[in-house]
Amino acid sequence: MFEKIFPKVSPEQLNQFSKGCMIEFLEIEFVEIGDNYLIAKMPVNSKTKQPLGLLHGGASVVLAETIGSTASGLVITHQKLTKNCVGLEINANHIRSETQGYVYGKCTPIHLGKTTHVWNIEITNEKGKLVCISRLTMAILDIN
Repeated sequence: MFEKIFPKVSPEQLNQFSKGCMIEFLEIEFVEIGDNYLIAKMPVNSKTKQPLGLLHGGASVVLAETIGSTASGLVITHQKLTKNCVGLEINANHIRSETQGYVYGKCTPIHLGKTTHVWNIEITNEKGKLVCISRLTMAILDIN
């Protein structure tokens, strides 16, 4: 459905752009960019766990919004629009807990319109088991 939607950019460039904010603090790292998907990983550690030692649901939401927001930013850059994108709505269903290792978020487009983008983000553990599924809606705004 969606073929090549992202410009030529490397995970290293995205990681460099993410310095000095929550993305770096939580140690989220972009690891792969395909023609129509984006993957990042996040450690399950003291920064991302809740008091019972499980991955905090909010950390999963941060990972999902990070990947989806970045994906929208890449799409509007690729289209050479004079636009900006901001999160409008996000939901998350937490399917299974995780206590260690890394979780991986894979973001794919559902809808890429002129004023909104909708992204599906699946977060899995290192064994490929689904931890969280999220849907993110981004508003595409004119830059004033």
